[in-house]
Amino acid sequence: MTLSTHPDQHAIDTLRLIGPAPDNWVPPRAGIDHNVVIVGGGQTGTAFAFALRRAGIGQVSVIDAAPDEDHAGVWLNRARMNKLRTPKTLVGPEAGLPGLSFQAWYEARFGAASYEEIDRIARTRWAEYLAWYRHFLDIPIRYGTRLTLIEPVDEHFRLHLEVRDGATVKSVVETARKIILGNGVAGNGAPYIPPALKNLPPSHLAHTADAIDFAALRGKSVAVIGAAASAFDAAATALEAGAAEVHLFARRERIASVPVIRTRAYPGAYDNYFHLPDAIRWAQARRFRRAGSTPPVDAVERVTRFPNFHLHPGTSWTEADVRNGRVETSVAGEPFAFDFVIAGTGYVVDPALRPELAQLAGRIRLWRDQYVPASNDSDDALGAYPYLGAALEYLEKTEGDAPYLRNIHVYNPAAFVSFGLPVGDVPSMKRDIPAVVQRISRDLFLADLHAHEARINGDIAADFDASIYAGSIWQRDKADIA
Repeated sequence: MTLSTHPDQHAIDTLRLIGPAPDNWVPPRAGIDHNVVIVGGGQTGTAFAFALRRAGIGQVSVIDAAPDEDHAGVWLNRARMNKLRTPKTLVGPEAGLPGLSFQAWYEARFGAASYEEIDRIARTRWAEYLAWYRHFLDIPIRYGTRLTLIEPVDEHFRLHLEVRDGATVKSVVETARKIILGNGVAGNGAPYIPPALKNLPPSHLAHTADAIDFAALRGKSVAVIGAAASAFDAAATALEAGAAEVHLFARRERIASVPVIRTRAYPGAYDNYFHLPDAIRWAQARRFRRAGSTPPVDAVERVTRFPNFHLHPGTSWTEADVRNGRVETSVAGEPFAFDFVIAGTGYVVDPALRPELAQLAGRIRLWRDQYVPASNDSDDALGAYPYLGAALEYLEKTEGDAPYLRNIHVYNPAAFVSFGLPVGDVPSMKRDIPAVVQRISRDLFLADLHAHEARINGDIAADFDASIYAGSIWQRDKADIA
């Protein structure tokens, strides 16, 4: 017996053994272009597209504003860590099929021994795997397509799109019954820029969400504001690009080092988190906010090995201005001047900040609409998060005012307070993708119940007639003669 050496043989066998994807069972509707539109063509968009295909749901479209696959997602663009921050053993987009997992892909190319040697997945390897996943499963993505407005109409949505073809941009309107917002960390808000930095021009300021020309920082003095992982990653990238010096300013007296989310990483809490009482979910979100977002050990060590890295704990910027071509400020009474400032200050969640949600934001139920904490446990930032349903769907602020909101599923970090994880990252895939797909399947099925009732009550041709067993029918008279 000769075994195949094709690197994708395990994946090929997996698809062969589970059989072909079901045919699309959703009845077409006049005037509807898509059953589901997935906004975002990164790891989320591809994983959802495959899961919906395996559920027999057709007319699914994945759109992404990036011009091409090399610029889509974060892994080759805004992500600057050397390794993923999550364990290599977490279930990813493989949908329970081991042959499609990162481990199977990696071992087929580099061997099982090599996989055992790595502690976490290298960011660029993860990007390679996702590109393979997308192409191997033939997931089509419409690049250069930006969602600008969601307009509710009867039982569907009109999606206003900007479609770019080279230098040409045209406006297009398409219709969809369901929407999945897999549009990243700013998908329900925007990057947060502290007030002290708001007057700085783009020539001197960038957020970690931006595309930053780190090569241009060679020989420059750089300030990084913030102390979460993205801030340390940006500081390290600047140092590795040859920055003359990098100063990182952190509000806390000590860098957050207690990853409180791990206390609820076991299956019981992970699988059932949504069912916790609001008070417990709120308390957990508040606990995380108090503890702070923890950078991985290697992210901290990546910068501290540079003698020209300088950490300023317990400091906050109150003002900054550009004078003589440099950003001048005073921090804790000490004057500084920098050539460039990077804000690693996270994101603000507020649906009203998203242009595409302009007609919806005022009707979305937020946590502040649902839960009133004790005065000493209030948190305006957490109160602005959407209060989501069991399948990560928007809910109405006022009962009966906007029932269409349940047809928009929020698969991005705005789901954090409701679901206890940074939804959209790898840890959320195993639990939340199946939940969303099952709900979409249920809703589409029940919405066309009359058609399905007719289908399941339809006539079925017999597989055979009585002639194939007529000769074996028991007959007493013949038995007595024999």
